[in-house]
Amino acid sequence: MVLQAKNIHKSYGQLNILKGVDLNVAQGEIVSIVGKSGSGKSTLLHIIGTLDSADSGDLTIVDQSIARLSAKQLATFRNQHIGFVFQFHHLLPEFTALENVCIPGFIRQEPKQTVEQRAKELLNYLGLSHRLTHKPTELSGGEQQRVAVARALINQPSIIFADEPTGNLDSSASKDFHLLIRQLCDEKKQTFVIVTHNQELADLSDRCLTMQDGKLINSAPNSWPA
Repeated sequence: MVLQAKNIHKSYGQLNILKGVDLNVAQGEIVSIVGKSGSGKSTLLHIIGTLDSADSGDLTIVDQSIARLSAKQLATFRNQHIGFVFQFHHLLPEFTALENVCIPGFIRQEPKQTVEQRAKELLNYLGLSHRLTHKPTELSGGEQQRVAVARALINQPSIIFADEPTGNLDSSASKDFHLLIRQLCDEKKQTFVIVTHNQELADLSDRCLTMQDGKLINSAPNSWPA
């Protein structure tokens, strides 16, 4: 398993958001989490993505117990093993597409030439080889999201967490994004956990889970044509 979360609890004051959530995610699996607004989907994603901490429970990612890491160790682990894609792309406006993608690799202190070459290969794979020197304001919403995906992939993460990744895209760009996620899973065995209100994206997943009453409810696995 890439990710194992067991009995995750989280409260804000007297409001109990997560009430003993269990989740296992296998290598190369796409798992979507759906549910009503305010049900705790994003809270769970932030916890299993190590951006927030649970009140109690155990979280293991690639056999590493997250609770045993110091803040510095956790930051290093996150940079090496976890990628993020959000509804708003969070690209740095003063940098080009290529530079935005390279940032996590530079934080990892890899050689500049190595990082840039891998970033170019990713952007080419994602259909953006002609946009390397363009800044975010010069890109469409769908192109910006593909740059964000390339940035999430640059350090070859064990798992990518996506929070409403199509929430800011039109229907055409959303469909392209859905196909891209499936392609990354099928061709690169990339693992995804996606919080979404988009039913088409949820249906594309290997499993779709519903957040209800502070827990995850399993649905039947989605089936895909050969």
